Amino acid sequence: MKKIEEPLIVDGKRIDGRKPEEIREIEMRVGVIKNADGSALVRFGNTMVVAAVYGPKPLLPKHLQDPEKAILRCRYGMAPFSVPERARPGPDRRSIEISKVLRLALEPAIFLEEYPRAVIEVYAEVLQADGSTRVTSINAASLALADAGVPMRDLVVGLSGGKVDGTLILDLNGKEDNNCEADIPMGFMPRGEKITLLQMDGDLTPEEVKKIIRMVIDAGKKVYEEQKKALHAKYEKEEVV
Repeated sequence: MKKIEEPLIVDGKRIDGRKPEEIREIEMRVGVIKNADGSALVRFGNTMVVAAVYGPKPLLPKHLQDPEKAILRCRYGMAPFSVPERARPGPDRRSIEISKVLRLALEPAIFLEEYPRAVIEVYAEVLQADGSTRVTSINAASLALADAGVPMRDLVVGLSGGKVDGTLILDLNGKEDNNCEADIPMGFMPRGEKITLLQMDGDLTPEEVKKIIRMVIDAGKKVYEEQKKALHAKYEKEEVV
């Protein structure tokens, strides 16, 4: 990773004013796409992702079906206007990789065996990118699955950790993401602290990796509460109506 000369942490504060272990402002809403079976919008600071779920539904053609469980299909994409320089529409190597990462992070949470021969389709579209888009997509997709009524063992929380200017931090923004010494995107199910995604780019000591994992899990509890609030808010609103 290329490191810039401009310091990213000054007097214990990051470039956006946050403390090292502080996450950005969170916004979460479900039911934002009416023609989807489930949907959610999640924002961490200036990073915004919308996710939609379709299914479970019969998988066609039939030769693709798994007689023992449903197949989870995930597609991650970035809207052309999501970054300052227009993103090229359509899948590229990065979007294909993150689509697979999204699927692997979500599969352990879903009771796929309840729907043999079916497919569950998850679409995550980045509307605005300012770092940590894959973990924001995990949060959005997890909420959309719950909104669709897909049986789940637990919600999946996504959060990133990393190292900037020798300091361990959480929830990397775009400038930190592009110029950090290391970053670790994580996904986990909070109730049992079961990790479903753990990637790493850069150099960290074993002790630093363990500390970041602990930081992510501890801070992820706040994200988990926001996920539950978003789901409760939808049904509380329906009861009022």
